[in-house]
Amino acid sequence: MNIAWISLGALLTAVALSMVSQVNVGVVSLALAWIVGVYLGGMKYADVIGAFPVPLFITLAGVTLLFGMANVNGTLQRLAARAVAVCRGNAGIIPVMFFVVALVLSSIGPGNIATAALLAPMGMAVGAQAGVPPFLTALMLGNGAQAGALSPFAPTGVIVNGVMAKIGLAGQEWTTYGNNLLAHVVVTFVAYLLFGGWRLFTNHKAGDGAALAPHEPFETKHWLTLGVLAAVVLGVILFEFQVGMAALTGATFLSLVRAGDEKEAIKRMPWGVVLMVCGVTVLIGVLEKTQGMSLFTDILASVSSPSTVTGVVAFATGIVSVYSSTSGVVLPAFLPTVPGLVERLGGGDPMAIASSMVVGGHLVDLSPLSTIGALCIAALPGHNAEESRRLFNHLLAWGMSMTVVGTLACWLLF
Repeated sequence: MNIAWISLGALLTAVALSMVSQVNVGVVSLALAWIVGVYLGGMKYADVIGAFPVPLFITLAGVTLLFGMANVNGTLQRLAARAVAVCRGNAGIIPVMFFVVALVLSSIGPGNIATAALLAPMGMAVGAQAGVPPFLTALMLGNGAQAGALSPFAPTGVIVNGVMAKIGLAGQEWTTYGNNLLAHVVVTFVAYLLFGGWRLFTNHKAGDGAALAPHEPFETKHWLTLGVLAAVVLGVILFEFQVGMAALTGATFLSLVRAGDEKEAIKRMPWGVVLMVCGVTVLIGVLEKTQGMSLFTDILASVSSPSTVTGVVAFATGIVSVYSSTSGVVLPAFLPTVPGLVERLGGGDPMAIASSMVVGGHLVDLSPLSTIGALCIAALPGHNAEESRRLFNHLLAWGMSMTVVGTLACWLLF
């Protein structure tokens, strides 16, 4: 059998495992890359392991460590509590506030998953007390986190922008972020109003918003943490600091002045996600060297045309992302096909195709089979089995419907 087919089969196996099992796909991908590359493809071990994304690893480690310290020392919780208190108990405003808070937090660095994990317990509890249906709270909170996922400071943004730089689309960080943000804002607020959110604006069932979100005072360590976070963001924007090293330096400072517990933050870092992303990237490197990526591109091109390719790739990434990791598996597998797709189709805008993959993949991520949706279900107060099942069904229906919405939106817009 042709080595290109074998390497493509290895990638499809990894993607399938990510959809149907709990195994870390990064571990599987590293093993497959070694077997296929060295023993079937005749590659040297150094060439296989040379695809390990060291800059990406450093960036992910730095960003997640810094914001892990901000989480552990209570800085992010205090910010979120004060934002919720602004709502003053208006049930209609509370989900909107959680969307905004999740968007801001996700954008400045923690990313979508860490933000949802931080806010979901508070959001689902506050929403229930205010009489907000659980689906609407999950919709606003989860999609707010998703809306900020492509920030250049967030882990998913780091992953996507790194891949896009390799395929000749460097310097598009803010365009990618803006496309994803706009898609989520439009879809989420239309759905919020359509599913009854407008009725909540007359409901003050919760009473005083301050009672919903009691908050503790900021201490010196929290002000220091906010200062470091602001310095890192400004340094990256104004002076083009490398975000990973800037974040590591900020984390070092917080540790030295004892404003953060780096040992606890390191324990909480998403090592499984980091390993998954890096492992899949190594396997993708083997695919590129064995012509498996060209074969994958040919398959996508065979079902597309220059006028339909944005819709096709949005649907493909969306349907896989319902069951799999968008940032760790789907986008690292699909984005490298963009230049080849344009070449084989004889036309097309590479940025439009890449944006369709990003938006199509992320719009479905409130599915309960993805981390964001699962976090919202797990945070339901009382853990009522019937209510959990109802929310599961609503979020699954939402995720599946977003494959169609994403396809149409990307085809029309891009």
